[in-house]
Amino acid sequence: MSRASVVGVGETEYTKRSPRTALQHQLEASLTAIADAGLTPGDVDGVIPIGITGAPVEEYVADFGITDLRFSAVVPHGGASAVGALQLAGAAIAAGLCSTVLVPFGRNTSSGAKAGQRIHTMPQFHFVSEYERPAGNIAPAQLYAPMARRHMELYGTTSEQFGEIAVSTREHALLNGRGLMTRPITLADHQASRMITDPFRLLDCSLESDGGAAFVVTSPERARDLAQTPVDLLGSAMGHPDSPSSITQRPDLTRVGVAKAAALAFEAAGVTHADIDVAEIYDCFTYIVLCQLEDLGFCAKGEGGPFVEGGRLRLGGELPTNTHGGLLSQSHMLAVNHVVELVRQLRGTAGAAQVAGAETGLVTGYGDMGDGGVAILRKGTS
Repeated sequence: MSRASVVGVGETEYTKRSPRTALQHQLEASLTAIADAGLTPGDVDGVIPIGITGAPVEEYVADFGITDLRFSAVVPHGGASAVGALQLAGAAIAAGLCSTVLVPFGRNTSSGAKAGQRIHTMPQFHFVSEYERPAGNIAPAQLYAPMARRHMELYGTTSEQFGEIAVSTREHALLNGRGLMTRPITLADHQASRMITDPFRLLDCSLESDGGAAFVVTSPERARDLAQTPVDLLGSAMGHPDSPSSITQRPDLTRVGVAKAAALAFEAAGVTHADIDVAEIYDCFTYIVLCQLEDLGFCAKGEGGPFVEGGRLRLGGELPTNTHGGLLSQSHMLAVNHVVELVRQLRGTAGAAQVAGAETGLVTGYGDMGDGGVAILRKGTS
């Protein structure tokens, strides 16, 4: 039984070289999400800010109109933080620590706050310096490329299969209305895009972008009295990969933290893979989508390449995935935009990208060196 519901979502315009600060983006998205729920800032008594940029909790207390803050926290797991914050918000509400939690994010890459810079600030960065840096691996694309190459060598996975993920994600972005990328691409375009770090081409890599996104979580009981159809959190879990501080020291480079979280989330939710109507899978790189699909259990390890072929991930396919365009083609909002999109899909308000009849969906996060988060949500009743 659900112990928490998402009742409000908000996004800003997604751009590059925005003149607005990360804080401004974060506050705009927050106000939009709160208004979407039919609430005011004074109704919020919990805040879990996401990411390395934007406003800390103190900014909300001082400037936002929150008068009775009872709970605040930070989930330091990079791209897995949004799912972790959703889980934590639900736990805090179920424990009676607070009633309504805002989860906001904002960033401005023009200020120099690149997503990959987070790795350099991690406490465990000395492991990267010891094991990865001597080989020239320092940026996220370089760190994760050996994982993809290992998968290719073990299972025969191809660059064209990565390209299928890029192409389908771009198709969805064109339908979204907020996607930063507005031109269609073909598999030939993917194959012709320049090599960034083998085997990742330019179109295998996520965006650096500016903007903000946020969502609001409250109890199912309160949710029924608010403005929107609630989306209930059925189950969630977090997991860390083996050797969480160093990719190259793992016994299996092709297995990430989602593998440990998936079974727990599905068990808690009481659903099966066949019940998932739509999936929003963290897509910092195309390979990471393919890897997570395997570790989530939608196919066996090594079968991700064939699984993504044939339109399976596209609208009308067996598992419509990243229907907003994801980090690859909509905007890099550390998966907060993934949560926002899943909520809209389950409300039935995703516009041209709507998955017909979607009632149950899944969202994942992938952080830093492979921390993983999984949350399963279902359309509630008003």
